[in-house]
Amino acid sequence: METTIAITGAGIAGLATAIGLRKLGYRPVIFEAAPAIKPLGAGLTLAANALKSLEKIGIREQTVAAGQMIDELKILDGKGKLVSHVHKPGNPDLDILAIHRADLHQVLLDQLDPGSLCLGQQVTGVKNTGRKAILEFANGSEFAADRVLAADGIHSPIRRSLLPDAQPRYAGYTCWRAISEAGDLEVKAATETWSPEGRFGIVPLTGNRIYWFAVVNAPEQDPDRKNWTVHSVLGHFSRFHDPIPAVIRRTPTDQLIHSDICDLSPLPRYRFDRVLLMGDAAHATTPNMGQGACQALQDAAVLTDILEKNADWDAAFVQFEKRRLSRANQVVNTSRMLGRIAQMQHPVLTGIRNNLFRMMPDSAGQKRMKTLLSTDF
Repeated sequence: METTIAITGAGIAGLATAIGLRKLGYRPVIFEAAPAIKPLGAGLTLAANALKSLEKIGIREQTVAAGQMIDELKILDGKGKLVSHVHKPGNPDLDILAIHRADLHQVLLDQLDPGSLCLGQQVTGVKNTGRKAILEFANGSEFAADRVLAADGIHSPIRRSLLPDAQPRYAGYTCWRAISEAGDLEVKAATETWSPEGRFGIVPLTGNRIYWFAVVNAPEQDPDRKNWTVHSVLGHFSRFHDPIPAVIRRTPTDQLIHSDICDLSPLPRYRFDRVLLMGDAAHATTPNMGQGACQALQDAAVLTDILEKNADWDAAFVQFEKRRLSRANQVVNTSRMLGRIAQMQHPVLTGIRNNLFRMMPDSAGQKRMKTLLSTDF
C-alpha cells in the first residue's frame, strides 16, 4: 500500500523534502496557506552543507546555475578595516553560493510533480489517531495521512498544537534587507561591517545586483523602526565606509523588507508519533551564521538519505531526530551567541572584540567553518 505523505509549508524545507522523497518514489502532497506563490524575499547564502544537501536530492547543478559563487568573506569594522577574512578558492568544503531567495524557490518549484502543491490550505493543527495523522484546516476540512512532515515555518501551527510553549523569541535586534543594482560598484567579496551603531552586510548576486542587510539593536516591534524608509536607513548608516552609503542610495523604496530577528529555543524533540517537525518549524535560527536555509536543506537531505537505506518510517523518524536534533540546536545556540558578539555597542568592548578576531589565524576560522559545514551523508 502506498504511504500517504503530507507536507505542510511550501518554503525551502517543504519543497526540498518533497523533491528528495519524489526521488525515492514517494508522492507527497504539499499544503501551503498562501493562495499564490509569489517571488518574495531578498538574498541568502548557501554554504557547503547546503550545496551537498542539494546534490543529495539531485538539484545542485540547477541551483548553482541560478546563483553566484562567493570566493571571499570579510568582516570589517566601521571604517572598513579588516577584522576577519576567509578566502576559499579551491576548497569545496568552504563553498558558498549567493542566490536570490525567489530564484532558489523557483528552482525548487520547477522540480515538483504537477498537482502536488495545494495552495490556500491553511493548516491549524494535527491529531495523531494511532493509525493516521489528521491535518485540520481553517476551512473545517481534514486530510488523513500516514505521515505529516511539518515544515510550516517559525510560527508553525503544527508545532504550536504539539508544543504550545515553544514560541519564537526575539533576539534583541531588527533588520532591513533589500536588493539594489550594483551599477559601476565593483563588489566581489561578501562583507559584513561591525560597528557600535549596527551591522551592514553586502553580498554580490547574479545580474549585477547586490543583496544587502542592515541590523540595529532595538526594542521588539519598535514602532519607529517599523516605519523606516530607505532614506531612514541611509541616515543611520551614512557614516559607514564606502560603498555602503552608495549601495543604500541605489535601492528602490519598494525593495526594502523589514523584520525583527527571532529564533526558537532549542526543542527537546522533533518527532510526535506520525508527525515530524522540520526546517524553521523545528529549529528556526538567527541569520548570523547564514544557516537558516542551509539547515532546512540538510533536513531534506538527511531524511532522504535515511529512507533511501531503510523505508521503515518509524525508524526513519527516530534516526532523523538522532542525527539532526543536537546538530541543529548547536547551530541555533551558536548563531544567537554570535549575534550578541556582533551587536556589541560599547566602543571599548567592540575594539577588544575586533582585535581578538584579528589575532585569530585564518586557518583556525577555516577549521571551525569546515566542522560547521560538514555533513553525515
